[in-house]
Amino acid sequence: MKLSARAMNLTPSEPRKIYEEARKYSDVIDLTLGDPDLMPPENIRLAACRSTMEGLTRYSANAGLLELREKIAEESTREYGMTFDPEANVIVTAGAMEAAYLSLWSLLDPGDEVIITAPFWINYKEVVQSFGAVPFFVETREADGFVVSPEEIEKKITDKTKLLVLNSPSNPTGAVIPEDVLARIAEIAIRHDITVISDEIYSHLVYDGKKCSSILSCPGMRERTIVINGFSKRFAMTGYRVGWALAPKEVVTVMTQMTENIVACAPLPSQYAAIEALSSAGTENYIRDEFEKRRNCVLEELAGIEEISCTGIPGTFYAFLNVAKSGMSGKEFALSLLERKHVALIYGSAYGGDAYKDYVRIAFTMECDTLREAFRRIREFLAENKQK
Repeated sequence: MKLSARAMNLTPSEPRKIYEEARKYSDVIDLTLGDPDLMPPENIRLAACRSTMEGLTRYSANAGLLELREKIAEESTREYGMTFDPEANVIVTAGAMEAAYLSLWSLLDPGDEVIITAPFWINYKEVVQSFGAVPFFVETREADGFVVSPEEIEKKITDKTKLLVLNSPSNPTGAVIPEDVLARIAEIAIRHDITVISDEIYSHLVYDGKKCSSILSCPGMRERTIVINGFSKRFAMTGYRVGWALAPKEVVTVMTQMTENIVACAPLPSQYAAIEALSSAGTENYIRDEFEKRRNCVLEELAGIEEISCTGIPGTFYAFLNVAKSGMSGKEFALSLLERKHVALIYGSAYGGDAYKDYVRIAFTMECDTLREAFRRIREFLAENKQK
């Protein structure tokens, strides 16, 4: 059987490789995947059960249940200070990943150029390339808190540039783009007639009493912005596979046509659970509070390890750590740590190449006791490495 050139060009996921390798060890502490260990609030779980028991398990409209789209539109009005037509501007998808895929599919032609801030969520690069488009990367630096420079974005723009992908708060760095920086990026997007995909899946996991701003709220950006969001991180509903996109009507129309050809619709019990989630928004705050507690735990542990530096973790449940002082690259660090101490994390070069070869990413989706044990093993690993 001969595979397509498109299929042959896909790059195997390096984080998944580490995840699979970690499964060989019975006592492994797995800090690889961004899959929260917390349960959704009980009322959300019960809503999914009720819909199943009542036989609400068939297809919905391709764009999702209208009631759910209305809930998303209502919350988005509060979030962004503008109104949305639930039928024209909202599509419910099988997770935020499908929303991202459909957005890229709807807008890209072969040869189009896409600017992606680095380090980046790996799927964006792979999907862009699978459509025959060309990704260009704007690197961010630890010294700047991994916040992208608008001027660096503008340097990458050519007459073929069609899209800019922003992810704030960021996977893998946890960085949050400030409002004033977003305003400058918006001016650039308008000046060069560029569409922005704003991935805001972690927007409710921001700490220290702060909030996440969106480029959608900047003047002139509504007609050129697609917002990607979902329930997986905020409500700890990763396995429910329900996300959404906010977009101009013409984009939602083609996204809806394409979802009919991919998955038909998001799972119906999950959509009813999502309606319940937005109907009782606020009950999930314990999820953010728990991750803030774990964030604090990670920072406390890092304070005692001179070989590892961190700029801080303003959002998400990831920490992007510089391990250069250990004398190892991030990849050497991650692979040796897994082999010798059975702690699994991802090396930074997987998220953006050699520019991030000195880094590793951890997902603090474990309880503090487990995180502290992971760092105990890391300290032990570093001490043994010094003695070599």
